[in-house]
Amino acid sequence: MTDGLRLGMLRPEVAGRTKTFFEGILSEFGPNVHSVYLSGSALTEDYLPGLSDINSVIVFNRLDIAMLESLAPFGRKFSKKKIAAPLIMTPEYISHSLDAFPVEFLNLKLVHETIYGPDLMDGLEVARKDLRLECEREVKARLIGLRQGFVSSLGDRKLLHNILLSSIPGYVPLLRAVIFLYRDTPPVHWRDVIKSACELTGIAGGPFREVLRMRTGETRPRLDELKSLFEEYYSVTERLSERIDGFQI
Repeated sequence: MTDGLRLGMLRPEVAGRTKTFFEGILSEFGPNVHSVYLSGSALTEDYLPGLSDINSVIVFNRLDIAMLESLAPFGRKFSKKKIAAPLIMTPEYISHSLDAFPVEFLNLKLVHETIYGPDLMDGLEVARKDLRLECEREVKARLIGLRQGFVSSLGDRKLLHNILLSSIPGYVPLLRAVIFLYRDTPPVHWRDVIKSACELTGIAGGPFREVLRMRTGETRPRLDELKSLFEEYYSVTERLSERIDGFQI
């Protein structure tokens, strides 16, 4: 089974971290594995070794609780290598869930590498009306999360810093979806995604770019600078919410 594993297209650091993990999955579950995918920043220039998680999707022909119990030790063993617990699906689940999770499936379609089995992701069709609705839910949930995060930080610089850093990866799939709503082709690289989405919606991209600079260690803002950045970041998210609310399909 492991002879069909295709890791040659991955960057060496990612391939080295994941090889044993995926070989173990294929050896354990054999012909029940339909296909395996890598997704997210591990496939882009945004990957930061030692900081970014490696995200994957494993599609099984069938699933039950006993299988999930067998998978659990893999997650515990490989989490230290920054390999996130894989998303577990079946072909039927995918076909029946495109309307419920259009943002997630759109991003899987746009940013994935099939490392075992046939590619189910490339042919996914996401309806724009479903996408707009999830974008609305997602951006409003982000506003709530930012409010809670700011209150819980209690003026602590490290907490506020971490709230901003942990939030930015979630904006990228949302902004790709917004670009798709405008019938444009979403980019892969995070900075390009931000640039394109902000140009299409007319919102300021500066706060997003500044958080990306923090993520790569280019800047280390003081507490007063973080508070000012947070205010701008929140304000831009509000304007994004207004644009999505007013979007007509």
